[in-house]
Amino acid sequence: MALGAAPPQTDSTVIPIAIVERDTGIAKDTLRIWERRYGFPKPQRDASGERNYSVEEVEKLRALKRLMDRGMRPGKLIALPLGELHEMAQAVPERSRTRDEQAMVDRVVDLVRRQQAGELRVYLQKLLIQQGLRTFCAQTLARLNPDIGDAWARGSISVAHEHIYTQAVQNVLHGLIAAQPAAQGRPRILLTTVPGELHTLGLLMAEVLWSAEGAECISLGPQFPVADIPDVVADGAIDVVTLSFSLACNAAQALASLRTLRSSLPARVEIWAGGGALGGRRKVDGVRIIGPIEGAVDALADWVSAHAN
Repeated sequence: MALGAAPPQTDSTVIPIAIVERDTGIAKDTLRIWERRYGFPKPQRDASGERNYSVEEVEKLRALKRLMDRGMRPGKLIALPLGELHEMAQAVPERSRTRDEQAMVDRVVDLVRRQQAGELRVYLQKLLIQQGLRTFCAQTLARLNPDIGDAWARGSISVAHEHIYTQAVQNVLHGLIAAQPAAQGRPRILLTTVPGELHTLGLLMAEVLWSAEGAECISLGPQFPVADIPDVVADGAIDVVTLSFSLACNAAQALASLRTLRSSLPARVEIWAGGGALGGRRKVDGVRIIGPIEGAVDALADWVSAHAN
C-alpha cells in the first residue's frame, strides 16, 4: 500500500463508484476530477483499489446534482454542508408551469411511480400525435426531462423510476427515427458523446428533428473517442459532427474536447455542440453552441441555406 493511502474499505454500507455514477448521474471521470480538484468526495478503496463512497457522500452528490441541474456550478457548492445545499435547493424557484403542464408532469410521475412503462409509452405517443413532432421534442420533452430529474433529485421518485422514464422516452424516439424514410440528402450529421458522457436523450431528440427535415443522421452511440472521429468523418464524407455534454460533464473538459476536435477536422466540417455543461459558456472558435433543443432546427436551416448552391 502506498504511503498515506487510505486503507481498503470493508464497510458493507459503502457504494462502489459504478453504482454512484448510475444513481447520481455524475460520471466517474467527474467524480475523480472533483476528488483531485476540490477534495470531495473522499472515497475509500476496496481490496482491488476500486473507489467506494459512503452513504453520506452519495446523498451530498445527489444534492449537488439537483442544484447543477438548475444551472449552478459545482465549484461554488462542493464546500457547503449538506443542510445548506438542501436549503439552497428549496430556495431556488421551480420552473413555472401552466395547469396543463403540471397535469402532464403529474401524470408522467404517477406512471413511473407505478412502474407502468407500457402505459407511459402510450401516453407519450398520444402527446406526440396531439402536438406534432417538433413541439413534442423541442417543448414537451425539453420540459419533462428536467422535471423528472428534479423529482428524482428530491427523492420523490427512485433511480429505477427515472430509468423507466428514460427508457420509455428512448423507445419512442427510436421508433420515430426508425419510421423515417432512408435519407440520402445532406447534410450528413455524425452524432456521439465523448468518453464518460452517458446521457444521450438530447442527441436522440436532435436526431429525430433533423431526420424529419431530411438530414442523414449517423449515430455512433455514446462515449466515442474524440481522436477517432476524424477517421469516421473522412470515411463517411460527414458534413457536421454533433456532440452533447450534460451537466454531469466537466465544462472545462467539454471545451477542451471541442477545441481538440476542431483542430483535427477540415474547415468544411461544422461542429455543433449542446447540453447543460455548455450553458452560459464562452464560444469555441469554429463550433456552433446549440442552446435549447429548438436551436437544433435553426442550425440545420442555416446549414441548408448556406449550402443552397
